[in-house]
Amino acid sequence: MLSRISCFKRHLVFVWVVPLLLLGTYQTFVFGAKALIEKTGQITSYSATGGEDGDLKKGVKWPNPRFTDNGNGIVKDNLIKLIWLKNANAFGERTWEQALSDANTLSSGSAGLTDGSKAGDWRLPNVKELHSLIDFAYTNPALSSASGTSQWTDGDIFIGVRWADYYWSSTTYSYGTANAWQVYLYNGNVGYVPKAATNRYVWPVRAGR
Repeated sequence: MLSRISCFKRHLVFVWVVPLLLLGTYQTFVFGAKALIEKTGQITSYSATGGEDGDLKKGVKWPNPRFTDNGNGIVKDNLIKLIWLKNANAFGERTWEQALSDANTLSSGSAGLTDGSKAGDWRLPNVKELHSLIDFAYTNPALSSASGTSQWTDGDIFIGVRWADYYWSSTTYSYGTANAWQVYLYNGNVGYVPKAATNRYVWPVRAGR
């Protein structure tokens, strides 16, 4: 009886424990040295000594294309696997609470949507999701060098993008909960402003299917 129990225990260790240990080792050596966030897109080195972003190009490679237009009012983000509303200015400037409501109640049949989505499918993106739209290597060809460059991802696939304005995130500023984080598409700046006294643009997102 004891020998059967011992054999069972050894079998259990081999079937469950050993594969888990091997998986942990694999993750450590294969993924441990690789940043699991996207590349900025910079390929030019601006340092004489090297070792900066344009030289090292660390991070997850951006898919090509980054975005896919589904033709029903939604755009699939092939990098972060979320779905964005194609119309990036469907609601105008809103307070934070209004922006949350706009996103939460969005459904097919409004804002150019014919995707069959229901109220509750959409939401306001958190600050990291929103900031992922920034391409730190992109230069807007419509702007002259005198007026600056826009570091928002090339968005011909979207409509109504307010690339020189701020958009709300759903993320509250934790040290002052009357404030929420916003992202400035023009240069990727992230800051916080009062929720009730500030109007910003709304760009809803939902989970991919």
